[in-house]
Formats: sequence, structure tokens, C-alpha cells
Amino acid sequence: MTAMSRSNSTPSRVADPPAASVRIVDVRERAASLRSDIENAVISFAEMDTSLVAVVSSVERDGRPLVGYGFASNGRYAQGGILRDRLIPRILRAPPEELVDGTGENLDPHRVWDVMMANEKPGGHGERSVAVGALDMAVWDLVAKIGDQPLYRLLAERHGDGRPDERVFVYAAGGYYWPGRPVADLVDEVRRYLDLGYTHAKIKIGAAPLEEDLARIEAVLEVVGSAERLAVDANGRFDLPTALEYARALEPYGLMWYEEPGDPLDFELLREVAAAYREPLATGENLFSRHDTRNLLRYGGLRATSDVIQVDPSLSYGVVEYLRVLETLREHGWSPRRCIPHGGHQLTLHLAAALHLGGNESYPGVFQPIGGFADDAVIEGGYVRLDEEPGIGIERKAPLYRIFREMTA
Repeated sequence: MTAMSRSNSTPSRVADPPAASVRIVDVRERAASLRSDIENAVISFAEMDTSLVAVVSSVERDGRPLVGYGFASNGRYAQGGILRDRLIPRILRAPPEELVDGTGENLDPHRVWDVMMANEKPGGHGERSVAVGALDMAVWDLVAKIGDQPLYRLLAERHGDGRPDERVFVYAAGGYYWPGRPVADLVDEVRRYLDLGYTHAKIKIGAAPLEEDLARIEAVLEVVGSAERLAVDANGRFDLPTALEYARALEPYGLMWYEEPGDPLDFELLREVAAAYREPLATGENLFSRHDTRNLLRYGGLRATSDVIQVDPSLSYGVVEYLRVLETLREHGWSPRRCIPHGGHQLTLHLAAALHLGGNESYPGVFQPIGGFADDAVIEGGYVRLDEEPGIGIERKAPLYRIFREMTA
């Protein structure tokens, strides 16, 4: 067990479980394209991809093995090398009894996590955390399927108060820059989100001059109706003078939040912006561990009553580590309701419902095939209800499930 996993061990874990009646018989991975012409203030998505993983079990239902599915969210590239060379071989080499819970009849995601992280030094979260997050998602999906429960109900029973939220607030994230895109197209995009049932939206800033960004904001405000329903995201683009210039210009609007004004690890910059900007700030999608989150809370100047933490479990070692992130937040006086994860996907939706988070990002029509929720999910008044599909519900997202079926055929 690594120094990282020793320091974060889960006390409820059984040290010597009985013989395993469930085994992981195969783990498969592949890259999936997320390519598009959109850009934010820092990167283009013209070459973006992500990793998909399928964890095949020895448990059969209706004549087929149960399979857990996972992916690595968006904004980070596929992690095939780390998955193939280190993480997957460790899982497949491990004795089955090292991976199961106290009954021996289901996997223990915490024990699987420890096996993945064996012989890994602390720190260095940027790429490894993404690969672990994809596998961790697949394991939790499989555990919930073996238990014949939707993941949000299983998590609420094991790590919540047993009473999950039956619906979750979601906002539409978009407003990317497109080459030659007029403001009228941006307005039409946000209007489509409102027509889908969303009440709040987020657009990008920082790739255009301040005056142009303000014009884009004001045009969208005409559509959403109030500033509290619009967030803006600089994707870490600004140095301190520019971040403060934008803060002064944005503050009179009273926006939902001003996101990632500077580099995500420049806590001094963030602290100075927080001191100068009275409205809500949001950050955390590019922090990949509870240690990063702890430093953010210690040194970033954020306010537990108004600011938003956006750690994405799929990019940050998965659910196992995200539970530790929430524990760290509580230790610093933060409510889970101040967490609205980045990613806009099904895993974060289940976590939001199970653990009473403040909501979930959503990407209507962007970052396919992983972006968004089940194909028949309905957004009503800015909220989405979860269903009773066992696991995460990837089977009800047809284009994504088609790829997974090809992987396991």
C-alpha cells in the first residue's frame, strides 16, 4: 500500500475478507474522440480525446457477465499508457480476495483503489489521477450493478445519510469560442438551453478583449433574464492584473460566479481576487486530490458561504478520493452544497444526488459521447430527476453504450 493510500485508509474496510465469490476477469480500455472546433481561453478541442474502460466481472445476469463502465471526463487527454502499463495489470494480478468486501460477494472500491495505487509515490496527480478516476468509475458502476441499485442510492446508504436528493440542480455549460462566431449565435445557443429546461448557463471569457467579452455577457443576460443565472469561466487564463481588471468589470453585474480567473495552483492570485471581488468565485476542476483541495482552502482566500468548489471526480482519482475531498471540505467548515462538480456527466450527477451537493454541470450536445445524462433525461425548471437503472446508467446513453458494447464483444 502506498504512503498516499495508508494516510487515507478507510477504517470500515475489512482487513481479511472471506474467499471471493466475485472476480474481475478482464479490464479493457480504448480512447474515444471528443474532437470539436470549440475553444476556451486556453485550449482548442480540435484534438481532444478521453479514455473509456470496461471492467468485466465473473457475475452473470441473464446469461451475460456484469460489466462496469467508466471514462475520464473531458479536458484531459486519453490515458492509455498509464492504464495499460500500470493500473490494469495491477488489478488483474491481484488475488481476488484482495479486491472484495467483507461478504466476498461484491467488490470493495476502496480496496481496488489501493491495488491500483500500489507502488505509486504521493503527488504527481496531473495524469495518473485521470486514469485512476476512469477505472474507479467503472468499479463503482459494477459494484452498484452487482448490488442491483442505482449508484446514487448505494452511495447515499454507504457514505451519505441514506436519503438522496431525488432531483439535482443542473446548469448548461457552453458559450465556447468558435472561429468567426457572431454574438447572435451565442445568444441562440443559450436560448436553446433555456428551451431544454435549463434556467442557468455558463459562457467562456478570456479569449477576446474585455470589451468584447462584456458585450457577449450583456447579450446573454438579455436571454437568461438575470445575472444570478449566468456564470463566466476564464479557464485559468489571466495573470493577476488582468484577473483584477475583469473582477472590477464583472462585479457590478452580480453574476452567478466568476470561474478560474488564474492558474488553478496560483492560490496567491486567487486570494487577491477574492479579496477584491465581492461576488462568488468558482474553481477546482483542475485540482486532482484532497491535498490540492486542502491547500486551496488554506491559501486561496475562498469564502465557505458563497464560493463554489468544482472538483471533478473522474479527473481526480475517482469517487474514493472525492469522498476524502468532501471530508476535507467539512473539516474546513464547508458544506457539500458548495460543491458543483465539473464534468457534466452521469457519475457527478449520481454523486450530487447521493451526497447532497449543490448541483451538477451539464454539457448539452458538447463532449459527446460522454457529455450529458441519459438519452431520455428531462430537465424541468433547471433540475433533473434520477432514475432507477442499476449502476450509473450508461446503458441508457445509446451512443456511449454502443462503444462499450464493441469493447466487450
